[in-house]
Formats: sequence, structure tokens, C-alpha cells
Amino acid sequence: MTASAHRQQTADRIAAELGHSFEGEIRVGGHYASAVRDGNTVYISGQVPRVGTTVMVTGRAGDTVSLEQAREGAQICALRALAILRRELGSLDAVRQVLRVGVFVQCSADFTLHSEVADAASDLLHEVFGDAGVHVRTAVGVYALPKNATVEVEMTVAVD
Repeated sequence: MTASAHRQQTADRIAAELGHSFEGEIRVGGHYASAVRDGNTVYISGQVPRVGTTVMVTGRAGDTVSLEQAREGAQICALRALAILRRELGSLDAVRQVLRVGVFVQCSADFTLHSEVADAASDLLHEVFGDAGVHVRTAVGVYALPKNATVEVEMTVAVD
């Protein structure tokens, strides 16, 4: 099995375990691109945990959303980013290294588990890409996110 097939099968398996598919169109909501390539770097716009037209995890972590729900939201965001990468590059095999991941968590004032939410996205990327999925990361708590999403994930990757 090629690295590409393995990477894609791993991403598809994780999506299926969560009960989701990212085969359909992934639309942007304005005058911006979901991905921009500059040489060997691809920047992925912030992704909320949307499947189709439904944002799957909404509300504030530490309030109406549990840590586990927020972590699942981060996984959905990462899977959306991977689906965009696959469409942009033709294959996940073209990813040389995940460079940076930014994770934004809509949360209550006393919520301090931002890193634990972000770990769900980081762990997923490591599972898909192995050592090429290890990245630098920022995880921050915010007051609000688009569509009341609990989590938003942006990503920068190096490609061949």
C-alpha cells in the first residue's frame, strides 16, 4: 500500500468512526479560498466542525459543550482540512510535513483545557501522517466563532 493510500484510508477510517463523510463539496462562505498554495506551502483557511451544511458541535466548551464534544469538533475540523488538501493536491501523499496548526476554542471564561481540545486534532494528524504530522501549534480560547462553532482549526503544510 502506498503512503497516499494509507494516509487517505486512515483519514477515511477516522471519519467513518465519527460517523461522517467529507466526500461532498466543501464550500466557502465568502470571498476567500479554502486553500492557497504558495510554492511548496499550502495554507488552509480556518475550518469549523461542519459536515455538509451542518455545524456538528456548537456552543461554549466548559458550558454547554463537554471536553469530549469539543475534541470531536477539533477532529471534524482537521478532517475537513484534510479533505480540502486532498482536493487541492490530488493526494495526501503530496504532504511532506504539517508545519503549523492553529486551534480556536469558543469557551467559558473558566475553561482552561484548550490544549486538550487541540490535542484531538494533533493526534489525528499524527495518526494520518506519522512523523510528518508533528507540527507547531497554537491553542487559544475565544469568545465567539463563526456559526457558533465550538472549535475552528487552521493549518499550514509543506508539500512536494
